[in-house]
Amino acid sequence: MKKVMTCAAFAAVVLCSTASASFARFGYQTVAMSQTEFEVIPRGRTDVDGYWCAASDFARRTLGASWQQRLYVKRGYGPSETTGRRTAVQFSLTPPAGVPQQSSGVFSAGFQPGFNMSVSAANGRCNVRPFID
Repeated sequence: MKKVMTCAAFAAVVLCSTASASFARFGYQTVAMSQTEFEVIPRGRTDVDGYWCAASDFARRTLGASWQQRLYVKRGYGPSETTGRRTAVQFSLTPPAGVPQQSSGVFSAGFQPGFNMSVSAANGRCNVRPFID
């Protein structure tokens, strides 16, 4: 009964929320903060590639971004502003103000504001599996 109530409450929150939320591949939740900004919140995996994959999926499917559109890190690891969870990364389709832009390389250990890559390159990280599972 407790599980049913928990599921019902969760469904009510998601359905009644004004923010657009989706559950991306590999266990990441994405929640829109505005028309161009959104958070990626881990639900299982927490590797860097998974965040980029979820960001690409949300930008393409929900925000209608093209494959060439750049995805920018607005804020690195920090608490979620939309869900209250402890860890989230904020992305934007527009460059963050006052932050130098730098392309994220093949290997990146974290998220710095201004890191960016195309939706297509971020989507390419969907098939990468972490060395340690």
